[in-house]
Amino acid sequence: MIGRGAVAVAALGGVLVLGGCGSSNGGSAEPAGQSTNSAEPSLAANAPSGYDPCSDIPQSVLDSEQLVHKEVQNDTASGGVQWRGCTWVQAGGDGYSVAIRTTNLTVEAVRGKNFPEAQELTIGSRSAISTRQFDGPHIKEACTLNVEIKGGTLEFNVNNPASRSTGNMDSCQIAKTLGEKVIPTLPSSV
Repeated sequence: MIGRGAVAVAALGGVLVLGGCGSSNGGSAEPAGQSTNSAEPSLAANAPSGYDPCSDIPQSVLDSEQLVHKEVQNDTASGGVQWRGCTWVQAGGDGYSVAIRTTNLTVEAVRGKNFPEAQELTIGSRSAISTRQFDGPHIKEACTLNVEIKGGTLEFNVNNPASRSTGNMDSCQIAKTLGEKVIPTLPSSV
């Protein structure tokens, strides 16, 4: 069974990677996404609030992936990056876990980070990008999919260790499959 610690480590990894410093300006480093350089996309002040992944994802979608054990997963990183949502694990605790959260990171901001294996795609009619945001020998075990919504993105952060029953599945494919199930349920106002 995957414990809270493993889920927290996966979520924290995303926070640490995205929370780094951006370009320097006049000798002082600025947090990522907060540069005065107009070429860099800026962040909205807060994570989008028009959709609550903790309560708005239909139960039928969660059931189709056997996702249970919901935990609230709200974080704020240096530079003003925010995440608001929940983390689930597959029933039995032997499959992947996923944090599905709104964030004020835009697709452009994620693209600008130049993460490994970035892949541009469209889910529904929305722009999206999947990336590998974790370093080290287990990079393939995690994938983050950011799908455009008003004021940022809906982020699917998948952690799929090789030792799990789903470990033979590509974590980016899992994220894409989840995105394809959740995105059509979003209201058009989001």
